[in-house]
Amino acid sequence: MIRVNLGAAGKYCDGLSRRSFLQLGVAGMGAAGLGRVLQAKEASANAGAPRKNTSVILLWLDGGPGHMDMYDMKPAAPAEYRGIWSPIRTNVPGIEITELFPLQAKIADKFSIVRSLHHDSGDHFTGGHWMLTGRGAGVSGGATDGKYPFFGAIATKMSGPRHAGMPANVAIPHAMSIGKRPGYFGGNYLGVEHNPFDTGGDPNSAKFQVQNIALQNQMTIERLENRRSLLTSFDKLQSDVDHSGALEAIDRFDRQAYELVTSQRAREAFDLSREDDKLRDSYGRHSWGQSVLLARRLVEAGTTFVTCHFGGWDHHWNLQSGMNNYLPKLDQAVSGLLNDLDDRGLLDQVLVVLCGEFSRTPRMNDGGNGGPPLSMGTPGRDHWGNAMFCFFAGGGTQGGRIVGSTNRLGEVPQDRPLRPGDIHHTIYHSLGVDPHASFLDHSGRPIPAIDHGEVIHELL
Repeated sequence: MIRVNLGAAGKYCDGLSRRSFLQLGVAGMGAAGLGRVLQAKEASANAGAPRKNTSVILLWLDGGPGHMDMYDMKPAAPAEYRGIWSPIRTNVPGIEITELFPLQAKIADKFSIVRSLHHDSGDHFTGGHWMLTGRGAGVSGGATDGKYPFFGAIATKMSGPRHAGMPANVAIPHAMSIGKRPGYFGGNYLGVEHNPFDTGGDPNSAKFQVQNIALQNQMTIERLENRRSLLTSFDKLQSDVDHSGALEAIDRFDRQAYELVTSQRAREAFDLSREDDKLRDSYGRHSWGQSVLLARRLVEAGTTFVTCHFGGWDHHWNLQSGMNNYLPKLDQAVSGLLNDLDDRGLLDQVLVVLCGEFSRTPRMNDGGNGGPPLSMGTPGRDHWGNAMFCFFAGGGTQGGRIVGSTNRLGEVPQDRPLRPGDIHHTIYHSLGVDPHASFLDHSGRPIPAIDHGEVIHELL
């Protein structure tokens, strides 16, 4: 096991100061090799699973976005439940969302909301593991290491990129869950080569440049090819005696890095300066908006799965100021993306998913966090995994639909309760990935990609 300290990651609400670690589980590398992946693909085709060319953009709201302040408002509930903002009508009769989403209200026919999602955990780490891997057992604030691969890592291992020369799995600006990098976005026993490629930096910066795709100093493509040929000849001397899979994984890293640096398609896709200023404005001239625009450029160029990490949603207090800041930015980024995809004829080819690790308590607190009221700030909401939302748009899903509901106080699903596996089944269906494929864990035991749930048929 190689463990690399990546520095401090700040504090979460449990009061623990964390550091972010990159862990390379060498013993698990190569456990599910190319042959097994090709077999799974063939089995999927023989079973009638359609071959697709869709991609996914996941907007990950790290920290826990509250359903009752966004997409499942309860205006008839008591004041301490219904919260601060009022709902507004959308262009779809019967669908209302927060008044802080006026741009999305104009295009509700392009997206649908699952309102009855739950996994019943109020622990950041358990919830994040549920939502990003489909499993929650054994992970908590006291045992934070991931045990299973990110569902996007499984999908991209199965499908690869949609176009040669593009990375299959990308995170903007980085893959991080609850302060851990890559956290539950990692490939785990699939191998670290299936972790997302991190862009780094702030896409809204005038000096934004993606790391690791530029040639250093006076290096040319020709010199790079000569150096790679030399290294390959040395590697062949060792490959016959290596049985751990480590060299195979390193070779894949080397090949992916080479393809990325030498691909003009990739370099152009990562270059936001090629976009028209007016279009960039429509996404929002802030890091979230420009991250989402970069995600669109990547899927258009052939990346299969892009995650945009938006942190800071752990609003135990000062909910009003936090949401007044965040929701308009999110509204602009989401509406800009959906309108842009639609204008380009790409909405059916790109599935947009918006969610976090859990939601917030239906009943607002007093801002005291166990102390006198307002001692920590103005009121907020605490952790809640018993009722959550998930936003879907494009990728073959239908817009203008609400799936499931919560009770009158927003506490629990009232009908059509759904779990993370149902979300993952639906995403795999959109991608054309076999959800029944299995991969060997570190002990050599076959583990299915998803162990519960089914496709949410109301969205199709």
